[in-house]
Amino acid sequence: MTRERFLLEPIIRAGLACTLFPFVSGCNRGILDPVGPVGAAEKTILINSTAIMLAIIIPTMIATVAVAFWFRRGNAKATYLPDWEYSGAVEMVVWGIPVLTIMLLGGIAWIGSHNLEPSTPLKSTVKPVEVEVVSLDWKWLFIYPEQGIATVNQLVVPQGTPVSFKLTSATVWNSFFVPQFGTMIYTMPRMTTRLNLQADRPGVYDGLSSHFSGDGFPGMQFKAHVLPPDQFAMWAQGARGSGQVLDGRAYAELTKPSSYVAPVTYGAVAPDLFDAIVANRAPQLHLPQAAPPTERASATPPGG
Repeated sequence: MTRERFLLEPIIRAGLACTLFPFVSGCNRGILDPVGPVGAAEKTILINSTAIMLAIIIPTMIATVAVAFWFRRGNAKATYLPDWEYSGAVEMVVWGIPVLTIMLLGGIAWIGSHNLEPSTPLKSTVKPVEVEVVSLDWKWLFIYPEQGIATVNQLVVPQGTPVSFKLTSATVWNSFFVPQFGTMIYTMPRMTTRLNLQADRPGVYDGLSSHFSGDGFPGMQFKAHVLPPDQFAMWAQGARGSGQVLDGRAYAELTKPSSYVAPVTYGAVAPDLFDAIVANRAPQLHLPQAAPPTERASATPPGG
């Protein structure tokens, strides 16, 4: 390999990567394609921070190449100053620009992190939907206390409605993340964290654990379904009272380690199950069977 090829090959590869990135990233843009106000605000912070850093990085890279080229051995026009040791202007640039950059980035991060505090309810005229989230080995349990139902590895929320999450872990530390919703947050045993999100675009989105938690970690994924409010109500009605019952025995079976678990819907949930998990208490063993309604919608969300 020649010296010129050795120097140019990394530059060519970087250029190709930058050229192809918009096309390959269009398949799944993740955090760059937010579907709610929290994700959109975080995207803005990301873009602004990147732009500020690039405003420093790009001129610095250009200046590095320019200085090296100008002061090369064969340039007789370059001034050689062997006794030079100080310049106030150079010091001002070397220290002033980094300080301003840190102040701008710090200000954006500080203001943005306070405005997007996960536990702060989102401003809306619509009543939030409550969802209790439990991370297990290696699956996700979603409890809907107001609807009296629960799901495994399937989150269903109404479009344009704030969702108030309460999260905990029944095993080790984990982290809940739907990239297009925004804000990753940890789940911890015997502790409760809170998160408020909203999705304004109907569809099916990827959710995952972003914190390694053992052998089955790669299969700890789920689908987040965003439905119009009327379809969400029909789904909840169809799920209530049908299918399996999440009582103490079912929960004990659910806590057994398993990965790549198919979505499951529970039509009834033991009272205060989430609080029992947080307190490390055994939930109610059996639930009374309620008579099913005469008409029932499908318990499977549309598109899933």
